[in-house]
Amino acid sequence: MAERTALVFDERCVLHSPPPGVPGIPLPDWATVETFERPERLTLSRRVLEGSGVLGHVDELPARFATEDELRLAHTPEHVARVLEAARSEDGVQLGHEAWTGPGTHDAMLLASGGLLEATAVVLDGRNRNAFGLLRPPGHHAERSEAMGFCLFNNTAIAARWARRERGLARVAIVDWDVHHGNGTEEIFFDDPSVLTISLHQDGLYPAHTGQLEVRGAEGANVNVPLPPSTGDEGYLHAFDEVVAPAVRRFAPDLLLVGAGQDASATDPLGRMSVNTTGYRALTDRVVALADEVCGGRLVVMLEGGYSLMHLPLCNLAILEGLAGLDPIFPADPIGADVPGGLRDVEREAVAAAVAAHDLKGV
Repeated sequence: MAERTALVFDERCVLHSPPPGVPGIPLPDWATVETFERPERLTLSRRVLEGSGVLGHVDELPARFATEDELRLAHTPEHVARVLEAARSEDGVQLGHEAWTGPGTHDAMLLASGGLLEATAVVLDGRNRNAFGLLRPPGHHAERSEAMGFCLFNNTAIAARWARRERGLARVAIVDWDVHHGNGTEEIFFDDPSVLTISLHQDGLYPAHTGQLEVRGAEGANVNVPLPPSTGDEGYLHAFDEVVAPAVRRFAPDLLLVGAGQDASATDPLGRMSVNTTGYRALTDRVVALADEVCGGRLVVMLEGGYSLMHLPLCNLAILEGLAGLDPIFPADPIGADVPGGLRDVEREAVAAAVAAHDLKGV
């Protein structure tokens, strides 16, 4: 098995720049409002990775453009045509709730989807042990025929379907630890028992009325784990050990995809969770070990959310270090946010409810 981790990055993904603020509310010049899903998410992450020296231990690979045929693996032809047409405009076009195109979007979104396909290919072809797609815009809120929540095309869903069609995989599992429910991924695969979708998310955050425990999908191949606000490292790791790992083992996939949204970090403006860089490193270590156990190590991680420009770059560093098997540069979180420690009863109860709802006791 190949030993090195691949990193797929393309600076053209920085060119996608949605408008700041709330549509329809004009902003004076002196207002400091910025868009949450902004180019600095990548530029600052790249600077941290370069400065840390971690790039010397991974293989950097170029992204490629996804084709329209590949986009239609997860989306209706009408949705693909509508998004591509909007992205050809030099003006900003709102396609859904908090989903915009603008100058630079066309190339960025096709590179985000195609770059993840390139990451998937090098892992499935044995050229790299695992891979990390440091690309944007994100995708897990995009449904078959709807853009929303900063997401235009569902990158991980496209990759899962591509892996099945192009490499003949029977089963793919997607683990989404973004703080927001992966409603788009759930909707795309809800009637498809060949793809297991697991979403760890803050209960009732976004979208407000999705992500409930009882939503099971075809043959139970959809697992939701709604967690209470303020859940931190210990709570997420408890949920992984008690729900995610057993569900993945039972499903026995040929490939494990991770929708890595670092907006559960303690300083994120769009979440109310308390995960630190140490938590993301521990989650990565667990998912690497799980992939080694169930699918020969075949693991591909894709950036989803994460909007704290302090925390996101350091969390991405911790994840890439974990994928590459490197010692952490920061053994403790360098931000120093005040967060609750330990495993609380409310988190134990939430995880126990998920175990019961998804019949995972004793698995």
